[in-house]
Amino acid sequence: MPEHKESRRRATFVSSEAEKRLLLWLAPRLPSRLLPDHFTLIGILGSCLVTFAYLMSNQSAGWLWFASAGFIVNWFGDSLDGTVARVRRITRPRYGFYLDHLVDAFSTLAIGIGLGLSPYMLLSVGLAVVVAYLVLSINVYLESQVLGDFRFGYGVMGPTETRLFLILLNTVAATLGPLPFAAFGVGATVFDLAGVAAAAVMMGMLARRVARNLRHLGRLEPPNVRRD
Repeated sequence: MPEHKESRRRATFVSSEAEKRLLLWLAPRLPSRLLPDHFTLIGILGSCLVTFAYLMSNQSAGWLWFASAGFIVNWFGDSLDGTVARVRRITRPRYGFYLDHLVDAFSTLAIGIGLGLSPYMLLSVGLAVVVAYLVLSINVYLESQVLGDFRFGYGVMGPTETRLFLILLNTVAATLGPLPFAAFGVGATVFDLAGVAAAAVMMGMLARRVARNLRHLGRLEPPNVRRD
């Protein structure tokens, strides 16, 4: 079996440096019996808590605070599994790459469906955000293979900023309500507005990055040139 070559890892989003310092401080202080897979499981449980809390918000807005807590639990597990492995020098590059991104896709889908089935967002908007996020993720995975460059975020936005933004929306909804309005005869909320805007921004960021990647690859592999 050919040896797996890890892509160069880069994080460009706003919180990346502060988050890295925090994670490197936390990792050596965690119990040694907790392995990277345990943190992956904690991240999954966090996303399930978010989904459950959004579903329960049909009964009471107070569940939004539990959804925000779920985002924190998800961040804790999702951010520390790889960090713990690297700090302890027990990384499994192929296993970790496969499992981490599979779990990310599950968490994204679960949270998007939870939001879409809550009283705060239309299901169509929730699924649009999920699709946009997954397409961005697919592009990152392709870059890691084609360019050998694994960039976690797009510009200043990364997974942590996305969680913080959703926690902010939860706080607004829990304290002020869904802030409903009508758009083209369809009832919507501030969550729907934020979701549509987020999906549009993600597609714009994707288009910019795809264009840059294709220009770079085009220079490396010019068209209509024989390669004997």
